[in-house]
Amino acid sequence: MGFLHISLVLCSASLLPSSASESLLLPNKPLTPGSTLTSNDGTFALGFFSPSNSTRNHYYVGIWYNNIPKDNVVWVANRATPITDPSSAILTLTDRSNLVLSNTDGQLLWMANVSAAGNLSSSENITGEATLDNTGNFIIRTSEGVVLWQSFDYPTDTLLPSMNLRLTHSRHALQSLISWRSSQDPSPGSFSFGADPDQFLQLFVWNGSRPYRRSPALSDYLLIVGPYMESVNTTIYVTIIRRIDDEIYLSFGVPSGTSTVKIKMDYSGKIKIIVWNSNMLEWNVLKAEPNHECNTYGYCGAFGYCDNTGPIATCKCLDGFEPEDRINGKFSEGCRRKETLRCSRGNRFSTLTAMKIPDKFMYVKNKSFDECSAECTSNCSCTAYAYTNMGTTAINGDDTRCLLWMGDLVDTERRIGEGENLYIRVNRLSDKRRGIILKIILPVVSSLLILICMWLVWICNCQAKQRNKKIWKKMISEALSTSDELADGKFPFINFREIVLATDNFSSSNMLGHGGFGNVYKGTLECGKEIAVKRLSKGSGQGVLEFRNEAILIAKLQHRNLVKLLGFCIHGDEKLLIYEYLPNKSLDAFLFNSTRKTLLHWSTRFNIITGIARRLLYLHQDSRLKIIHRDLKANNILLDDEMSPKISDFGMARIFDGNQQQGNTNRVVGTYGYMSPEYALEGMELMEGREHKRFC
Repeated sequence: MGFLHISLVLCSASLLPSSASESLLLPNKPLTPGSTLTSNDGTFALGFFSPSNSTRNHYYVGIWYNNIPKDNVVWVANRATPITDPSSAILTLTDRSNLVLSNTDGQLLWMANVSAAGNLSSSENITGEATLDNTGNFIIRTSEGVVLWQSFDYPTDTLLPSMNLRLTHSRHALQSLISWRSSQDPSPGSFSFGADPDQFLQLFVWNGSRPYRRSPALSDYLLIVGPYMESVNTTIYVTIIRRIDDEIYLSFGVPSGTSTVKIKMDYSGKIKIIVWNSNMLEWNVLKAEPNHECNTYGYCGAFGYCDNTGPIATCKCLDGFEPEDRINGKFSEGCRRKETLRCSRGNRFSTLTAMKIPDKFMYVKNKSFDECSAECTSNCSCTAYAYTNMGTTAINGDDTRCLLWMGDLVDTERRIGEGENLYIRVNRLSDKRRGIILKIILPVVSSLLILICMWLVWICNCQAKQRNKKIWKKMISEALSTSDELADGKFPFINFREIVLATDNFSSSNMLGHGGFGNVYKGTLECGKEIAVKRLSKGSGQGVLEFRNEAILIAKLQHRNLVKLLGFCIHGDEKLLIYEYLPNKSLDAFLFNSTRKTLLHWSTRFNIITGIARRLLYLHQDSRLKIIHRDLKANNILLDDEMSPKISDFGMARIFDGNQQQGNTNRVVGTYGYMSPEYALEGMELMEGREHKRFC
């Protein structure tokens, strides 16, 4: 989860003026407003406080971080019975080791009853002492060190490291974190956090008695949250443990010496993992749930799920289901099966991955995956199942987790990199699919004859293509036989498979551009060399001659001022030319792009213009062949990494004799839909920076 910077304006305890700080609370030394108990390391303090910015004159006994200035209260004793007159309040440890908060009139405001805690019989009279531990735990002990009562057994809204939250209730009551009513009111609020009373495998946030947010079902007993690397390097270890009282607890810890971390049930309804940023002097939220309305309990209805894989969490239906409200596509009523489930016709199970599995499951112990699957398959009422091997022996003696669902699937989610497989029962074949299959099977016999005929035709075509391929290779090789580059082995035939791998099967994401006779793709050979691949369109009648013409011309010229041809490939109908890759692509990519055209300063334009002129002069009179390009335009001028122009696309070019000044052609050449008179009428595109479309 990304690190969230959220400045919390919650509760800063306004402490009563302190006159003394003690480490022990003894029967003959009560605690009064202005006095505090402090842990040995100075981290925590216990005393009287009033929430800051509170409009009511209410005071409480609580525990807070001693050196953190805001939102520092972690435990409150008298949440439901505030002190209205602090001058008369007194916290006393009685001779029977009960902790009593009262006023001078003897009115009882709050009491920690040692006998009720089960650690002392009502007839016993043992004098103890109360201390504030370095962990933030307020403990009443006997002189022999036996714990009679501790504040960690009675949490309020905050879970501290090494503090245990009871998840089962075989011998003791469940424990939960209960939010404040507001940032200024510590009285019990609407939201609480704890274990499912019927199944400790999942945790809940409740709004009153209604589920508000449910955790994924536990698939392990050690959860690692983090590390978080922005302004704090903290890894949080959340564990599920069984203690000597045979109850199961949730606890968390952080490595020693790391930042102050706490888990808090916030009054907003979010369970938060919060860390103190000592540099910014504020609390930062590392994780908060729910983080979207879609993630609240049952938001997408029965058989719907919240999809968290996109930029915005949205409701969707499980496979084989559609929205109950078919007209509006709403999810307030959940989803329904597209077709009624019929066990008699046979079913199958559709696998959904990365899912937070639904609520209301039945836990079956000591099952293998096959046994778990068979358990659901054999019961027509079973709508889904999920299986996990816990990896280590679980705290209940079982290292597997087989979960079955017998009704609606509620509160399901999908997340990236999280979750598990959920197997949902669906019809083996729907009526619609069965009809489609019948329509396919009936004409199969007659189609076989057609397929055989087509196969024979294909064989003939393949043989013809192979012959054509050999003829092409021979023709081009003979035409190139006078080339020194070919003799040196610098202009090879390249394997079609190499080109497919280099261009990711001619992926559209690798396409650099397209011309009259095909597309150009970027590719990377296995050796790491980048190439540009010109792929002639299969249906282009003109492309055949242009392919031969361009291959022969560039191979014979191979000049540094012209784009370099590395090789070619003929594979069936495929005809490909492989060039060197120029990173700045073609000139039109700069001229006609409002952003990139600003890179063409006048000096750069002038160098490009003179460079093109020098290349044309080379073609017309300095090369060993007199070449007329006949299709020179902006997208046929390529730019290297130094913005030096190179002429490409010689498919329309024509070779003149040494003394020939003019020639005739039998067909129109150039790019279709494009004529050149605009250069005379409106100026060069390179000079004007505008694309000419008047004659298109």
